[in-house]
Amino acid sequence: MVVYALTIALSAFLLFLIQPVIARQILPWFGGSAAVWTTCMVFFQVLLLFGYAYSDWLVRRLPRRRQAMIHAVLLIASLAWLPVVVPATLEPVDASHPAGRILLILATTIGLPYLMLATTGPLIQAWFAGRYQGARVYRLYALSNIASMAALISYPPLIEPNASSAAQSLGWSIGYAVFVGLAIVTAWSGRHTWSTPSLAGGAGAGGATTVAGTTSMSGRAEARTSAVAGTEAGASTGTDANDPATMASAGEPSSREHWLWLLLSATGSVLLLAITTHITQNIASIPFLWVLPLAIYLLTFILCFDGSGWYWRRLYPVLAALITLALLAGLGFRYEDGAIHRGILKLEIAVPLYAVGLFICCMFLHGELVERKPAPGHLTRFYLMVSLGGAVGGLLVGVVAPLVTNWYWELPIALVVVSCLVLVLARGWMTWLTALLAVFVSAALLFDYVRSVRTDAVELSRNFYGTLRINQLSGADGEPIRRSLLHGVILHGDQFFGPDKVREPTTYYGRTSGIGQTLAILREAGTPLKVGMVGVGTGTLTAYGQAGDVFRLYELNPAVFQIADRWFRYLADCPATVERVTGDARLMMAREPDQGFDLLAVDAFSSDAIPIHLMTTEALAIYRRHLSARGAVLFHVSNRYLDLTGVVARLADEAGMTAIHFIDSPPGNAPTYYTDWIAVTASPELAARLVEAGGLPMRADPATAPLWTDDHHNLFEVLY
Repeated sequence: MVVYALTIALSAFLLFLIQPVIARQILPWFGGSAAVWTTCMVFFQVLLLFGYAYSDWLVRRLPRRRQAMIHAVLLIASLAWLPVVVPATLEPVDASHPAGRILLILATTIGLPYLMLATTGPLIQAWFAGRYQGARVYRLYALSNIASMAALISYPPLIEPNASSAAQSLGWSIGYAVFVGLAIVTAWSGRHTWSTPSLAGGAGAGGATTVAGTTSMSGRAEARTSAVAGTEAGASTGTDANDPATMASAGEPSSREHWLWLLLSATGSVLLLAITTHITQNIASIPFLWVLPLAIYLLTFILCFDGSGWYWRRLYPVLAALITLALLAGLGFRYEDGAIHRGILKLEIAVPLYAVGLFICCMFLHGELVERKPAPGHLTRFYLMVSLGGAVGGLLVGVVAPLVTNWYWELPIALVVVSCLVLVLARGWMTWLTALLAVFVSAALLFDYVRSVRTDAVELSRNFYGTLRINQLSGADGEPIRRSLLHGVILHGDQFFGPDKVREPTTYYGRTSGIGQTLAILREAGTPLKVGMVGVGTGTLTAYGQAGDVFRLYELNPAVFQIADRWFRYLADCPATVERVTGDARLMMAREPDQGFDLLAVDAFSSDAIPIHLMTTEALAIYRRHLSARGAVLFHVSNRYLDLTGVVARLADEAGMTAIHFIDSPPGNAPTYYTDWIAVTASPELAARLVEAGGLPMRADPATAPLWTDDHHNLFEVLY
């Protein structure tokens, strides 16, 4: 029995460890976008579905000996994928079709090994149920989830900070080779029982035993046997064997049960990915923020399938109905200074709220799944439907929603669905009444959220890289007075349309800001400037352009250029030559000849999310190669959650350059905002002039200021 448990535990650990390992490797190739993780999750969920379908087909259609032979051959073949390292030949050359490229990279790098890991849980549990009659097979499912969580919670604090990407891949590959050996041993264990009929099934073809295959027993005897198995399963999980749902699951599950399995699983999957997106788009696309929701999601599986009564059916449905209201309200309102205001919640409130909300909702969804689990003879079909639901939810959020919707509508819709499911599955009039009230209030909150997003919006758009919204303030004649671009919930540019204001730089690029003063100092030489810009927004920086200048703009999201052209005039009115490069700036600059930038502005943050690969020693080395002798890199480090000043100062010190910090606090009625810009230059003359203009020279303390590299970076060190 030990080898079964070891194989399942190791497979689950590797199954979930490879997710952040691989996603972290390809994250910089796609601009550090949070959608990279969502797309990876879609791939993993779909492959998990294929693995469960393979297990279901193998167990139901083939005798036990042939199952072992086929599975052993595939396990050995999967070793050809080792070591699992993303080949450099798959690095994207432009920003087109990012989701398809990610799926191709994952299939090429980890395809068959991941599929083999995905088959392990249901397949080995089916073999276990066939060999050890009456054993608590569902406990193995909880064991697999415990191992999965161990992989997830160990990655951010232990593995990521202490092992390079290459070391992580090598370590995982060694672990996978050990797993293959264990899995083959497990496949061929218990050979002496293969010809003995079991309670879980009957004699299959060739006299071998299958868990749920063709049986020679009569229908009445088979039903009686299934009822016994169902009673044992009910006892092992702490459910009432006389409960109608448990009794129904003892026989062949109905089509209604299949649809409920699918719906409950899909709703949980949608919530997982939608809440992950909601958190990461405003902070950073980093493993910790990927892992937190996924670990909570897995914890609910562990508790619900453990069989120790963690799911309280009188409590969790009521809590789920109530928490959906708090989560919906949190999308459009915040509590501050003793009053409720429009706007997003602060980090210290939003992350705990949505973490707790995900836990409660998934406890309800997964608890109801356990209440409807079948007898062990039907467990592969049960797992298949649960996996199908997970894949459907992942596809809806990761593929369908960005194509057919113009905003992140899936989270509020999923929350309303949860309250509706509580109403449909409610037991007891108090639960039903609470759920009914929650359905009406959640629908009202959803309507209010949609209205607030659309208020003043002249365009909403969405693609792989996120959501973009154009808000317009119009005069009495209907003509625009001001237009604003928001990426997610963060302002990325304003333009006023009065004749004396249309060319005035706004938001983070005012003339008193660090970048405005640096450009003014560079102008003193009287020669045309060459300026690079990482992250375009509305094109506000080009307001400084003059005839003879060259502004080279790097933008990952192709939709940003389209919106800047359609709704704003900065680019069209710029007298300088404007060059456009679509794709991740670091990848593009690594391939380009030296540009000779007098100024390179790095401001490519989506909401407050930090694309870390743009702020490492390797990134600064690329930027420096493109600078002229008098040039500077300007980092925009204004952020609500992270103090990045020490990171940039440490980068400058390590490169032998000088960091000059500019803090700008314009008056409240100004069209510009508080900003932190840090200029990094190797020119003593420029550094001296920047200090004369009010900049503060910076030196990093190596004991407190972290050095970020492509392999080693930790956002915990820079949280406010």
